[in-house]
Amino acid sequence: MTDLGEEFANQGIEETKAWLNQVVIGLNFCPFAKREVLRNSIRFTDCDTKKSKEVLSSFAQEVLCLDKNAQIETTLMILTGGFKQFFSYLDIVDLTQTWLDENGYSGVYQIASFHPDYVFEGEPENSPANYTNRSPYPMLHLLREEGLDKAIRSYKNPEQIPQNNINKAHNMGETALKALLLSCMKP
Repeated sequence: MTDLGEEFANQGIEETKAWLNQVVIGLNFCPFAKREVLRNSIRFTDCDTKKSKEVLSSFAQEVLCLDKNAQIETTLMILTGGFKQFFSYLDIVDLTQTWLDENGYSGVYQIASFHPDYVFEGEPENSPANYTNRSPYPMLHLLREEGLDKAIRSYKNPEQIPQNNINKAHNMGETALKALLLSCMKP
């Protein structure tokens, strides 16, 4: 029998996998994601705390896990326990980036950020463009820079990916994107 916390963690991972497949891969927001799903090289981990220190400790463990496991290309660290407010979440992003910088991991790993209420600077809150980084839960996406550089080099016109995503999001509209994101989540 699973306890409620474990069940919620599993739900967070399950919903994140649905989002990855239906939104990120389904809309081709990241043309590199499908390959990693097929290679089974994505680590999904749940962090169910509201405490910044505990998130930072879990984040450091994920970095060490990547250091020790070359077959894992990337980790999606799902913050199911807290950081529902976008600006408090950004503080965690800054904290983890500082940790990478202070521990000699600049140029080794990179953080991509996703949040249910993600808003790009300069964009209105209801802009469809924000859905390119909206996810079921706040999360830290820890990527190997070497693998990312290799993927980018093999892609024609990688600098156009963000603008292509914004165009696709605007063509779909906020209502359709919101419905798609919600469809990844259990009631």
